[in-house]
Amino acid sequence: MLLSHRARLLELWRIAATYRLDTHLSVEEAPQLQPLARLIRTHPAAWGKKHQPNGIKYALEEMGTLFLKLGQLLSTRRDLVPPEIIAQLVQLQDKVKPFDADIAVAQIEHPKHGLGQSIDTLFARFDIKPLAAASIAQVHTAALHDGREVVVKVVRPDIRTVIVSDFELLRELASWASARIEAARAVHIIDIVEDYRQVMLNELDLTLEADNTTQMRNNFLGSALMYVPEVYDAAKNVMVMERIQGVPISQVEVFDQLGYDRGALAEKGLTIFFTQVFRDNFFHADMHPGNVFVETPPVKTLHADMAAVDLGHQPRYIGLDCAIMGTLSKDDQLIVARMLLAVMNNNFTAVVDIVSRAGWIPPNADKHALMRDMKRTVGPMLQKSINDIDFAGVLMQILDIARRHHMSIPPQLMLLLKTLVHVEGLGRDLYPDLDIWSLAKPILSSWIKEQLDPMRNLQQLRQQLPELLLSTTDIPKLLDQGLQSLASQGSRQDSQLREIQQIRADMLNDRRRDWLALAGFGINIGIATQVGWFAPFFYLLAIVVVIWRILA
Repeated sequence: MLLSHRARLLELWRIAATYRLDTHLSVEEAPQLQPLARLIRTHPAAWGKKHQPNGIKYALEEMGTLFLKLGQLLSTRRDLVPPEIIAQLVQLQDKVKPFDADIAVAQIEHPKHGLGQSIDTLFARFDIKPLAAASIAQVHTAALHDGREVVVKVVRPDIRTVIVSDFELLRELASWASARIEAARAVHIIDIVEDYRQVMLNELDLTLEADNTTQMRNNFLGSALMYVPEVYDAAKNVMVMERIQGVPISQVEVFDQLGYDRGALAEKGLTIFFTQVFRDNFFHADMHPGNVFVETPPVKTLHADMAAVDLGHQPRYIGLDCAIMGTLSKDDQLIVARMLLAVMNNNFTAVVDIVSRAGWIPPNADKHALMRDMKRTVGPMLQKSINDIDFAGVLMQILDIARRHHMSIPPQLMLLLKTLVHVEGLGRDLYPDLDIWSLAKPILSSWIKEQLDPMRNLQQLRQQLPELLLSTTDIPKLLDQGLQSLASQGSRQDSQLREIQQIRADMLNDRRRDWLALAGFGINIGIATQVGWFAPFFYLLAIVVVIWRILA
């Protein structure tokens, strides 16, 4: 029940009123927001306060981690969010209010969830002032005793309790929406909330992030596309890793000053994404600008504390914050690749056929109507010039159509879509003329051909042959278990039939009682309106009939 979260709802209402979020809502363009704006204005915390330029940024910080993550997602969607709000959301990427350094030191030295040693034992130098503060953790720079420069990531204190509580509220809202909104049911919104809850809780355990970072590093060892720093030590609340030299991808003015080819850089970023999804099946699922860096040589005029380094090669991306990673099953990988190619080729017949074979369409769905909707809605978008096409927007339009036709969309694909929204937003900001179509098409075509190569499949079968032969020894046992299961299933069906018959008899009895109670109530009320002095007696009888039906 949402009422059980009334304290949190009231707190969110107060925060929204304190920072006058109603003044940031475009009620003229979206009249449906008018009731929300009016509700915010009625709170006493809003009385006497005016518009605050950074109100959204401060409100999301105070609301907590989940709202910070939402703000980070929206910070890359300049086609959905006005520029004045984007300017606030961008600050959430690495300018969140830090927590006290003494608390960070205590987290690092904690014997169970930290590294279990004193700061002086662990580091030759530890910088008290944090380098950056984000929604989950903050980062301090330091140096090991052998001279290696490192960064120390420390989880925010007492954050788990707040996240668990907020997810309980979010799940209640998801259940409410799922019970009333068809689109929410189509995307399995409850499952998405549960999956994201687990992802967020995993993000609080830095040993998992350390494992993810190491795996990502191994996937790109020696790569000209991306460099992933080495992890030196990790505990649940602390991680120590190699310090890198670079700047966030959002600092495009730095790239211009250094003479970087922003178009080549944007294409390299998209290549990394598709490589992660289709080659490695292990993709970074939290690619907001605060997590995506690019290597730079010394730029002391811009970053006075940056150590000198001679790249000697084209700048690479730097993989950071590998807490939220995504994977797909082989079947889902193939479905996604084929769908993307079909969309790029403007072949909606193939799109409908792919999703039908995947089992996403209900048996009674009108496939021809689905195909017509896609041609009418998505087709014109694909006729635009490359510069005007919103790749993630095309996929979102397809999902909107899917919801209207009651398609069932697997939750794991929603994480991929969220990542694609981030990637395209970053690419467009870096290089507005980015041609995502011509870049993605050969990568997808090559991967699909490789997956469907008969020789490759034959080689995989040859490798699995010993296991298949060993499994044949279980066939007699499985047959016996199957026969026993059929016999027990027959007895269970008889028992279920008897239960159904009893339920049917109970329903008929309940229906008879309903009619008797309704007749008795109506007759007594009718008599009471006619008999004058005896009316209270018949009114009482009518109440007795109602009580009898409730208790019967």
